Amino acid sequence: MQLVIQHLSKTYANGVRALDDVSLDIPTGMFGLLGPNGAGKSTLMRTLATLQDADSGSVTLGDIDVLNDKGAVRKILGYLPQEFGVYPKISAYAMLDHLAVLKGISNNGQRKELVEALLQRVNLWDHRKKAVSGYSGGMRQRFGIAQALIGSPRLIIVDEPTAGLDPGERNRFYNLLSEIGENVIVILSTHIVEDVMELCTNMAIIDKGKLLYAGAPGTAVAALSGKIWAKAISKTEIETYAQRHAIISSKLVAGKPFIHVFSETDPGDGFVAEQPDLEDVFFSKILLNQ
Repeated sequence: MQLVIQHLSKTYANGVRALDDVSLDIPTGMFGLLGPNGAGKSTLMRTLATLQDADSGSVTLGDIDVLNDKGAVRKILGYLPQEFGVYPKISAYAMLDHLAVLKGISNNGQRKELVEALLQRVNLWDHRKKAVSGYSGGMRQRFGIAQALIGSPRLIIVDEPTAGLDPGERNRFYNLLSEIGENVIVILSTHIVEDVMELCTNMAIIDKGKLLYAGAPGTAVAALSGKIWAKAISKTEIETYAQRHAIISSKLVAGKPFIHVFSETDPGDGFVAEQPDLEDVFFSKILLNQ
C-alpha cells in the first residue's frame, strides 16, 4: 500500500499558508517528516489523520480517497499526536480496553486477547494496572503506540514522539517504531534530525508549507559532499562571518562557536572541508528556502 499526496494546499483564516502545493509518495516503511516548528508538519499530519480539511489537492491510501472518505481511513489509521489526554484514574489496561470498544471490537474474548498482546508488545504488561496519568514520558509514548495499533492499522502517524524522552526511553521507542514500520506505513513527524537518520529509509523536509526535499536520507547527505565547510571562531566574529558566508549552523565547542557554512567551492577564510550529515542537509535546505 502507498500513500500518494498530490498538490495539497492549506491556508488558515489568518493568512498563514501552512501547506503550499505539497506532493509526496510514501511507501510502506518508516518515513520521516522533518521541519522546524511552524513548518506545516502538524497541518499535514492532521490532514492525513482526517482531523482537518485541505483547501485543495488529493490524498489516496491504496484505493481510499483520504480527503473524502474519512470513515474508511479511520478504520485503518493509527494516530499518536504530540499531546494526548487520558482519564486521570483509569489503568492502562482499562483504557486500552475502552479504546478497543470504540474501535468496534465488541467481542470480549477477542478484545482481551488484543489488549494483553499490545501491552506485552510495548513492554507495559507489568504496569498494566497503573493509571496512564502516572506514567513517565516514555511509558506514555509506548502506551500511545499501543492505542495506535488497535485494529491492525495500515497507516500510523506519530507527531513529535520523542520530545522530552531520556536517551534510554528514546532507544526503546526507536526499536518499537522500527519493528512496526516493517509492515505498515509509519509517518514520523519531528524536528529532531537523529530520529530520522536512525529510523527512516525515506524522508521529506518541509518549511513554510513548502516541500524542500523528498528521498532517502543518505542520498541527501551525499549530495552535500564537498559543500560543507567548518571553522572554530570567537563569539565576537559571528556577525562578521555571517556577512561573508552562508552559515547554516553554529554550536559551542569548548566554549567557542564552531560554524558550518554552505559553499559550492572552498570559501577560504581558514575553513576546512567537513563531512556532511543529515543535520547539514536540514539546515542548508532551510537556509536556501529563506
